[in-house]
Amino acid sequence: MSDQTEFAGHTPEIDSAKDWIKILAKYREPNPVRSAFELAVTVGPFVVLWALAWWSMGVSYWLTLLISSINGAFLLRLFIIQHDCGHGSFFNNRTLSDWLGRVLGVLTLTPYDVWRRTHSIHHSASGNLDQRGIGDVHTITVEEYRDLSAWGRWMYRLYRNPIVLFGLGPGWLFLVQNRVPLGLMASTRYWISAMATNFAIFAALGVIIYFGGLAPVVLIFLPTTLLAATAGMWLFYVQHQFEETHWSRGEDWQVHNAALHGSSFYVMPKVLQW
Repeated sequence: MSDQTEFAGHTPEIDSAKDWIKILAKYREPNPVRSAFELAVTVGPFVVLWALAWWSMGVSYWLTLLISSINGAFLLRLFIIQHDCGHGSFFNNRTLSDWLGRVLGVLTLTPYDVWRRTHSIHHSASGNLDQRGIGDVHTITVEEYRDLSAWGRWMYRLYRNPIVLFGLGPGWLFLVQNRVPLGLMASTRYWISAMATNFAIFAALGVIIYFGGLAPVVLIFLPTTLLAATAGMWLFYVQHQFEETHWSRGEDWQVHNAALHGSSFYVMPKVLQW
């Protein structure tokens, strides 16, 4: 990152990461019209593709799987919108954002209030070696790795193996782990968030099974969910896991530096940038 940037016709000196907060402030306010449009062009295709996949079961199960795979991209986009609701950056109205996030949390299998809190903890400690544990891909230093037992090293390497991290991990996280408010077990509020989301998910699955049996669950719900979860896990991983990313101890850690230097800018292929 250069220490200078072209902005509003002049080139100001950028002394620290904090200065970027002021520079970018004018871009932080959400546009409700644009937000509504993006929600419509994500929910609409998601519902249509679900219906097409259901219809296609009478034609070819392979066609059903293909449509479900494509729909995983729209489910991932719904999670991104849910994420922005959690940050208050999708709509200006906090109540509207929260309730939209809760509804989307049923589709993404993510209890919104639990996730918002753990994600906030993640942002408040990302890149801080003294505050790891919630909302992060578990990462240790070389020194910490060397201090582990042989079993500990094997378990860490197993956890970081792509087959586990991007194969088994996403399914475990979204299908199982998200069912209870891990890390916030003592709070009634987060239990309510998790249990209410679980109830809505199981009610929806009950309706699906009642009208279509297990086939829509196996051929539509699971492939769409797992592909979206895997892609989301990958995006979250590359956000902070890259060469020369920012790590520091508590006394040296600073939130703005960690945000600027500890996050990647991932340039996707054109077809995926939307």
